[in-house]
Amino acid sequence: MNLAIDGHCDPAFAPVRAAFASNFERFPELGAAVCVAARGRVVVDLWAGFRDAARTAPWGGDTIVNVFSATKGAVALCAHALAERGALGLDAPVAASWPEFAAAGKGRVLVAQLLDHSAGLPALRAEPPEGALYDWQAMTAALAAEEPFWEPGARHGYHAVTFGFLVGEVIRRASGRRVGAFLREAVAGPLGLDVHIGTGAEHDGRIAEVPPTIASPSGLGGAFAASFRDPTSLTSMAFTRPRDLVAPGFVNAARARRAEIPALNGHANARALARMYGALANGGVLADTARVLSPQAVEAALAERSRGPDAVLLAESRFSLGFMLPSALRPFGRGPRTFGHPGAGGALGFADPDAGIGFGYTPNQTIASGAGGDPRWPALIEAVYACL
Repeated sequence: MNLAIDGHCDPAFAPVRAAFASNFERFPELGAAVCVAARGRVVVDLWAGFRDAARTAPWGGDTIVNVFSATKGAVALCAHALAERGALGLDAPVAASWPEFAAAGKGRVLVAQLLDHSAGLPALRAEPPEGALYDWQAMTAALAAEEPFWEPGARHGYHAVTFGFLVGEVIRRASGRRVGAFLREAVAGPLGLDVHIGTGAEHDGRIAEVPPTIASPSGLGGAFAASFRDPTSLTSMAFTRPRDLVAPGFVNAARARRAEIPALNGHANARALARMYGALANGGVLADTARVLSPQAVEAALAERSRGPDAVLLAESRFSLGFMLPSALRPFGRGPRTFGHPGAGGALGFADPDAGIGFGYTPNQTIASGAGGDPRWPALIEAVYACL
């Protein structure tokens, strides 16, 4: 395969380039980018392949793609930035800023419980009407009225879709701005990140198409797959309500790109994820940017809050305040304080403060993966650590 890889790579990190090229040989990779920030400096920034299924539009240095749940890391950082400003209390009741949320016995639910997936609101019991995914008021009002599926704080379960509306509404109430606008102001601007929640038409020409998912040999199976196929299960409800989520190719539609769906429709490139997590791995700042968090706030953000059987994923999972922590289900990084967030399509961003690295990987060909994470991650991650 004659693969053209663009970008730059510090000679000391040449094995990362080799691993990136190898992924295009070993897997059904279409287009992708990988970026590494080490000790506050970008040392790898590479891209290759195509941003369309027809293979007519090469992936460029300014290409962005839907990173699915990797969006959650950016949303979490927004919440922590607000907390550091004193505008949001992470251990305060959600209802303190969102009074309607107190309905159905939720008056004592804490902001921190939204962030660590223990609030008991991973789904809506009633199927929302078609189009609800794109209606912020409809989704937040439905969640404010919903009764928790378990006693908040007693256990945890991945809030796959609801996380974005819940934390996003808290951000809106505390800052006076929608999450997309606050992200631009408090995170993307200071760190120089090409990351967006809700994209304008001016970006359409550089957004990579996301083709249908390809199953991998280690694809989803077992308890999760069985539960997902049962439309009455909590797992199924968490991933398929509103029904707009299961419309074929919905992520490529202009309506989905324009909307703010903060758990799953962020658009970014690997450079943005690596720089964001590179700052968090470097005490909250990169060498050429403003500080977004203090070292103390970074430590609070990465501390484990939830661990054990996940009521939605039906496997062991770990979360800090808004970030996923490595586990057998989704392994990434090596350090004991590594934190970040993967996305369903294979996107991954993480910080390892002990190694001083921020990592970003953004493909457009989604590969269904089960325990162990995306099959394209291991070679890239091993190569990064081998170069340190």
